[in-house]
Amino acid sequence: MSDPLALPNLAAYPAVRRLIADLQTGIQAVFGPRLLALYLDGSLTSGDFDQDSDVDFVAVTDGEISPAEFAALQDLHTRLAQADPLWGIQLEGSYLPIYALRRFAPQHCLYPNIERGAGERLKLAAHDAPWDVHRSILRERAIVLLGPPAHELIDPVPPDQLRRVMSDLLESWGQNLLARPERVDTRGYQSYIVLSMCRVLYTLETGAITSKPRALKWAMGILDARWHGLLERAWQGRSPGLELSPDDLAETMALVRYTRARTAGPAAQAAV
Repeated sequence: MSDPLALPNLAAYPAVRRLIADLQTGIQAVFGPRLLALYLDGSLTSGDFDQDSDVDFVAVTDGEISPAEFAALQDLHTRLAQADPLWGIQLEGSYLPIYALRRFAPQHCLYPNIERGAGERLKLAAHDAPWDVHRSILRERAIVLLGPPAHELIDPVPPDQLRRVMSDLLESWGQNLLARPERVDTRGYQSYIVLSMCRVLYTLETGAITSKPRALKWAMGILDARWHGLLERAWQGRSPGLELSPDDLAETMALVRYTRARTAGPAAQAAV
């Protein structure tokens, strides 16, 4: 059996390979035979992983996660972060029962999740309708560490459903961003917004999901030259420690307005 971590884009990151191996060992120790599958996704699956990426994973269990298992997982992530302060805080993943992974159901949506970042802790988070985007990516591109291929556990997500999810996300998130732009207080978050707008546009126009760098390249090809400088700087802005430019923040808000207007038709675009 081939090594699922023998990925070309991980050759330069032995610490990430060790982290993933330790994560798998730790999760198996918590769940034992109850662990049905463990997948990697995100940039690891698209070949776009680099020094500013996070490490995305999904663990699948045979049923609900007990309070004792939740506490043990919290301890696991604390140990991983302490053992590797650089990469241990870049884990971003969820723990789902098999029936919650297969399709969205409102009664089955609150499950353990951890986000990247210093000081982050495992918590219960909603895996609601927008998580269909994640399901689609997992189904098509997941790297299997344990268990069957992901498409055997996840129902297909139709293109129109992906469009609906992105449209709803654009409406709610975009409205919140435009109402409170001062909450965008880091270069990393500003860049994330720009890259996310590219992905939203890509899905709305194609009905498919793609990675941030590929969505960025696609957007450079179809959007007016006005946005090209902002898009180019967005990829550079993923690196930590860079300063947020007020001009880029203003242009990011303009891109949010444009993205929302683009979905509403030519007349709305002309007003932006």
